[in-house]
Amino acid sequence: MLRVQLAVSVLVCLSCLSVSIPQDKATSGVSNSFVKYTQDIAGSNVKFDMLPIPGGTYLQGSPANEVERNTDEGPQTKVEIKPFWMGKCEVTWDEFDLYRTSEETHPPEGEKGRLIRFKMRSLNGDEITRPTPPYTDMTFGYGHDSFPVINMSHFAAIEYCRWLSAKTGKAYRLPTEAEWEYACRAGTTTAYSFGDDVSKLGDYAWFDANADTKPHPVGQKKPNPWGLHDMHGNVAEWCVDGYLADAYAKREKEKVLVEPMNLMIHARFPNVVRGGSWVEEAKGCRSAARQGSNKDWIRQDPQSPQSIWYLTDADFVGFRVVRAVDEVKELMHLKSNVTRQSPYKP
Repeated sequence: MLRVQLAVSVLVCLSCLSVSIPQDKATSGVSNSFVKYTQDIAGSNVKFDMLPIPGGTYLQGSPANEVERNTDEGPQTKVEIKPFWMGKCEVTWDEFDLYRTSEETHPPEGEKGRLIRFKMRSLNGDEITRPTPPYTDMTFGYGHDSFPVINMSHFAAIEYCRWLSAKTGKAYRLPTEAEWEYACRAGTTTAYSFGDDVSKLGDYAWFDANADTKPHPVGQKKPNPWGLHDMHGNVAEWCVDGYLADAYAKREKEKVLVEPMNLMIHARFPNVVRGGSWVEEAKGCRSAARQGSNKDWIRQDPQSPQSIWYLTDADFVGFRVVRAVDEVKELMHLKSNVTRQSPYKP
């Protein structure tokens, strides 16, 4: 299904996309070594862990009888996910600031050795830019070292992934919404990855009942069954998808959907965040809970047009990265087309 609004926005709706990847290619390009690894970032002592998420099939969304479910979580659809790696923890300020303050440059064509304003080449040769200077301390005083990066727009998160890919030579990106829920559930079918007993949530998540009105350093709570920390709570996490309240209702119910996604590449909002956060009640931290971004998240931005990099009113939003074993073509070298002139809605 493809929906295009020329000159204003482009919404590529791929919820019924089927992509077949031969099983014998499941580990191609990685020397048959689909295991945990630690990624160093050159020129720094910053590193982060990536965990292998095995491929499989699951029911995306929540069952009709799940307590406090929302209508945008159903009906459930069967989804197939191919193997990928996912960040053990959310991206931290330690990692993001390497990108934000980077001075890497390249000279213009024919001008050897001349340094210009920050530019870098992506893996497919497109230029990458770093964020404009922030208008305030974007940590909002919550904390920096080992704290999850917050207040970054969907555009900024995608651009960070492009920078990280160029820096490391590995293709990092945001997870699709289907990948995110699959990794969060980690083979479970309950409301949370640890079961249905909400009294246990505090062992796994920072949420409104225990967070003391602030985010916390990553990795302090128990991980889910696949070793991922903070999939419930702490900060809500960007997915690559645009948010559609009726996304699941529009899917074909009689087939297994392979790597479904909804790519929105021109409009600023709404995009999907998952996992709930330190401001959420328990119900917002369930594995199936969904939320879409909106213009209120930049309500206090005094600029005109408003920044495409920073969010003044979403200090509860962060992200983590993934890396596919075999990438589907729609996500290869993914780049947001958002500009300061982009519409707020598709």
